[in-house]
Amino acid sequence: MANYVLNGIMGLCVADALGVPVEFMDRNTLADNPVVGMRAYGTYNQPAGTWSDDTSMTLCLADSLSRGLNYNDIMQNFLKWFKKGEFTPFGSAFDIGNTTRQALKRLEQGAAPLECGGNTEYDNGNGSLMRILPLLFYLQSVYGREFYQEDEAFAVIHKVSALTHAHKRSQIACGLYISVAAMLPGEMNLKEAVNLGIGKAMEYYQNQEGFVEELKFYNRLKDKDFADLPSESIRSGGYVVSTLEAAIWCLLNTENYKDCVLKAVNLGSDTDTVAAVAGGLAGLKYGYTAIPQDWLGVIVKREYIESLCNQFYFAITR
Repeated sequence: MANYVLNGIMGLCVADALGVPVEFMDRNTLADNPVVGMRAYGTYNQPAGTWSDDTSMTLCLADSLSRGLNYNDIMQNFLKWFKKGEFTPFGSAFDIGNTTRQALKRLEQGAAPLECGGNTEYDNGNGSLMRILPLLFYLQSVYGREFYQEDEAFAVIHKVSALTHAHKRSQIACGLYISVAAMLPGEMNLKEAVNLGIGKAMEYYQNQEGFVEELKFYNRLKDKDFADLPSESIRSGGYVVSTLEAAIWCLLNTENYKDCVLKAVNLGSDTDTVAAVAGGLAGLKYGYTAIPQDWLGVIVKREYIESLCNQFYFAITR
């Protein structure tokens, strides 16, 4: 049986590391000097193979879920990352979004975990989407492969998002992403798998009071010609809708892991997160062995990440 945990999380991590050196760089600059492999230093002055908060928070979630679902435990892991430098490449966190920072501050001030996340329209950055992938594997272990038919499974997705990002738009992004990710492993045609995942999630949200009015922000994903949109109409900033669209667009417009994540990075702007979100999907579709060996070879603490992935995998499959 394939280790989908390793496929997805390492797919995410490697893509994150590709994007870190050029984060905030604009698309035109990257068009003149595109990323074609791992770079060193750049935006955060980090060595090649350094991953950011996208991977750190993903590892926090995976580690916690290997002990079962406990929202306080997840948040305590986030605090260990941000305050103590655990789950990081070099012992300190060098990147955190404002909404996530505020959520952790509320936790420290005594708020209950599920009341920490920002819930205004301005709290729709991509900070919960970028770390939600491990929840797919947990939900499949509890509810089976067709977890998306269970209201309770979606409720868990929304709560894990709400730890930092509680607005329904962010919660829908996480639901759509998990639903698409679930369809990717296996023999199904890529476009069919993506459309099926989007369709299943949309079907759910169309019947959910409070969510249905937010669905209009994701209308482009329902368009059968979405993949044919020109790159100029794909935004790649930190807004959660843009990140989800960009990741899925990159996946649909490429045929292997390498091309998918390079396309994501070279869109510019929030390069590490857009690539990480795309990379998680590409890792699930194409598998661990599709990740270029020379990229894997420079990933900081690679053995630690793979060990944590395996720990989580065995916890949910035993």
